[in-house]
Amino acid sequence: MAVYTVRGVAPEDVREALKNYPELVRDILYHRGVRTRHEAEQFLHPDYARGVHDPLLMLGMERATGRIMEAIEKKERIVIFADYDHDGIPGGVILSDFFAAAGYKNVHVYIPHRNVEGFGLQKESVEKLAADGAKLIITVDCGITASAPVARARALGIDVIITDHHLSNGSIPEAHAILNPKQTGDTYPFKELCGSGVAFKLVQALTKELKTKNLQLKVIPEGWETSLLDLVAIATIGDMVSLTGENRTLVHAGLMALRKSSRPGLKALVGIAKLDQGHVSEDDVAFMLTPRINAASRMDTPELAFNLLAAKSALEAEPLVTELNHINDQRKGLVASVVKEVHRRLATRPELPEVIVVGDTDWQPGILGLAANAVVEKEGRTAFLWGRGDSLDIRGSCRSKGGVDVVDLMEALPKETFIEMGGHTNSGGFSITSEHLHHLEEQLNEAYRKIYGGEPQKDETVFVDGKLSLGDVRWEVYGELERLAPFGVGNPKPLFMFSGVTIVEVKHFGSDKNHLQLIVGSGGVQALAMSFFNTSGSFGTELTNGMTIDLVATMEKSVFRGTPELRLRIVDIV
Repeated sequence: MAVYTVRGVAPEDVREALKNYPELVRDILYHRGVRTRHEAEQFLHPDYARGVHDPLLMLGMERATGRIMEAIEKKERIVIFADYDHDGIPGGVILSDFFAAAGYKNVHVYIPHRNVEGFGLQKESVEKLAADGAKLIITVDCGITASAPVARARALGIDVIITDHHLSNGSIPEAHAILNPKQTGDTYPFKELCGSGVAFKLVQALTKELKTKNLQLKVIPEGWETSLLDLVAIATIGDMVSLTGENRTLVHAGLMALRKSSRPGLKALVGIAKLDQGHVSEDDVAFMLTPRINAASRMDTPELAFNLLAAKSALEAEPLVTELNHINDQRKGLVASVVKEVHRRLATRPELPEVIVVGDTDWQPGILGLAANAVVEKEGRTAFLWGRGDSLDIRGSCRSKGGVDVVDLMEALPKETFIEMGGHTNSGGFSITSEHLHHLEEQLNEAYRKIYGGEPQKDETVFVDGKLSLGDVRWEVYGELERLAPFGVGNPKPLFMFSGVTIVEVKHFGSDKNHLQLIVGSGGVQALAMSFFNTSGSFGTELTNGMTIDLVATMEKSVFRGTPELRLRIVDIV
């Protein structure tokens, strides 16, 4: 359960500096680090020419482009080794599109299978690619922790260029070049690019480099790389990196490109998701497009998503998007089945520990991150789920909320516990032997007690941008808030408290009646409020007509069936 705190107003000097903006916008800008008129103009009007940095500022860029030009000159086989998710796959298409535009054909795209090969560059994959004649491997969204596979590649006569954005594990691979703004010694001005963002910077540099070479390739028109921004936006939004700085510029320009994109695969994907392409938002990308892209790897067919995004015609794209949508539906069913089984097992326990470990050898590892999210939401505890499915190893995913760092937990265990492990603060992955699995829950809870003193996981504190009345839910206010978009990590959608409103009508909709619609009223004004995948009983007490509630919500525009509608999206009811 969240605890809500309303933010204060901006101090007088900031209010004076931002006096040309509405009061509500002033306060929101202040709490997002904007203090001056100049900063506000840059924030509210992202400009591609001004907001995108020179790619040659990135450490290793000249060495990377030089080796790629050498490979082209020698007609060597180049392999694009892309991660299997919503970041790696678009990045793979970005690089593939560059080589196609340049007319260089001795290029192969390789995407590992999540459930069989696991994450990142592996020695077995390197050996397979060497047997195929590869002389240069360019990774996308992976490789920074792949010291042993890179060493194996060198031994086999293959150079590796790593493009990645993850943190290293302390051991830096001896690659020909590493492009990663987070690496030690890199002074690139922006550190939060996603994997596809780093691949895009490489393409930017390569298009410049091509102009200085005489390699008898096709001429790439000035500004051609902006045609890739639709893919950059999808990857950046999907990977939940900070939508500030250069990422804000890339996503702002990328969403505009996506709304006009002629890319057959994207048009097919937008169509099957029943979206209006001209109005695609960051929410549409996050909740409708990237889950479908991810479904391919979760169900062990990652090349399906790549082939769709790389499709050159509607005729090629249509059967691919149909299959991808079918796989996504299967994925939803499998996740729901796992979550149901986890809750069934947990219900038999007299008491739940702070760290839950549940698994089954029949579960596909690729879907367990989604299932773990659902378990964390319901139980309010950190969850480690494991499975084997078609994999040779036991693999799992872990999720937490309330300030528990899953990587810290895993690192607190003896080194021999995990075959592999890693991740971010609230999400991670691991592989483990059956021998060490037996005591995993006990060891993780012991680590939890040592790190967090055995205290129960705390309710999350959520900051609300202001208190509004239902009379503020009007197009003029929404228009001012919309200028703050695109929203995401680092720039969340403005959140408001509507206190003391009355429920006029409760309604459920959808084929399974699993979505909630409320009409709420106050002071003679009514507003429509929606919540997807929640019902009238999802907020701690059954909601009924006439009940007075405090509503925590964002304001949004819906263009369902082509008719613009202003409504509230329910975040919580307290």
